[in-house]
Amino acid sequence: MTITAQRTTTIVDSYLAGYCEPDDQRRAELLSAAWAEDGRLIDPPLTGEGHAGIEAAARALQQQFPGHRFRRTSGIDAHHDHLRFGWELVSPRGDVVLDGMDAASWRRMAACAASSASSGL
Repeated sequence: MTITAQRTTTIVDSYLAGYCEPDDQRRAELLSAAWAEDGRLIDPPLTGEGHAGIEAAARALQQQFPGHRFRRTSGIDAHHDHLRFGWELVSPRGDVVLDGMDAASWRRMAACAASSASSGL
């Protein structure tokens, strides 16, 4: 399956925006656009399966880091059915509190199965 660079960017940016979106309905829309229904997020210490599980992981992160937002810190590398990108979590004051890299598989479209390696969590 060929995924365009524009589609890849849209999905990854929807995922990051959804993860820190405070409005429940908007968060659900963004994450549903980025993840397949059977998607699985593995981000120690959190795991989320399906849209509801991934949304629950996002809510848990928001409770731990209220008002923070993710921003992508790299381009998106794509090769075969996989991609990776760097990110950081930024406080309301602009301080970087976490950073890391996510890797994802496209096999179950949209962003489907992702795993994260982060510093500080």
